[in-house]
Amino acid sequence: MKTLEIRRHSIRSPLSEHLNQKGVMLARRIGQHLGPFERVVTSTHHRAFETAIAMGFAVDEQNELVSTYGREVERNAPWPQPFANYVEIVKQDGPAAGYARKLAQYYVDMMDDVSENGSALVINHGGVVELGVIGCLPNFDFSTWGDPVGYCEGARLFWADGRFVNAEVLRVSS
Repeated sequence: MKTLEIRRHSIRSPLSEHLNQKGVMLARRIGQHLGPFERVVTSTHHRAFETAIAMGFAVDEQNELVSTYGREVERNAPWPQPFANYVEIVKQDGPAAGYARKLAQYYVDMMDDVSENGSALVINHGGVVELGVIGCLPNFDFSTWGDPVGYCEGARLFWADGRFVNAEVLRVSS
């Protein structure tokens, strides 16, 4: 079974685009227990790229789609919110739902580049993580997933028979 990990970037200082030392240390700690990954994609923002590098992974691609969802989606689905709230927003079929579908299609296409039993990693941002995961599994029960993702948190999605079939939330312990 193939897997796709989607994680939020690590810690940065307010008003900085770059990870701070605490963020580098957190990403290193998390990265020690991840991988290997056949494909690593980050947003175009420094903090996402730097998170992947600090985790110990070379970046294959930086993609604008996973960088930000824009003002219209932000108004429709402001971050942060619990996963269950995002599910309800996506069900309304507004701008957030459209963006979630675009992310899901991008992730589906990514899985073509991953070998059987292989894995891929995406590092992006709060709100983008949640909407992408929900887009990939629109009928999944996210009611127990709770709060929005924190730094380096996210989800692992499982791929079989040409589609995403299951997921687990990935939380970071202190």
